[in-house]
Amino acid sequence: MQDYKKLEIWHKAMDYAVEIYKLSARLPSMEKYGLTAQIRRAVCSISLNIAEGAGCESYKEFRLFLEYAHRSTHEVLTILELIERLKLCEDKYIPDLLQKGKEIRAMIHAFIKKL
Repeated sequence: MQDYKKLEIWHKAMDYAVEIYKLSARLPSMEKYGLTAQIRRAVCSISLNIAEGAGCESYKEFRLFLEYAHRSTHEVLTILELIERLKLCEDKYIPDLLQKGKEIRAMIHAFIKKL
């Protein structure tokens, strides 16, 4: 259907995943199998679902995968807020990561509406 590598939202999601991975590497080791693993799975799910959806045969099916990606952004944002509230990582970039996640979520939502 579409080449996912031509989609701006896929590139933004990939860049976001790299940033989240860097943040999660600074979480306490006790979170290795908890929040670290969870946020990494969730952030990867965004770009993976965009790519998988781009390979679908119909817009209806593509939309379903975009909805999964949209939900994953909610998951990442919630985990970031939890990390911040628990003070697990004194990272000055968390507000920036929250903003970028909200922008990606809005882009995905707009893309869904466009389809």
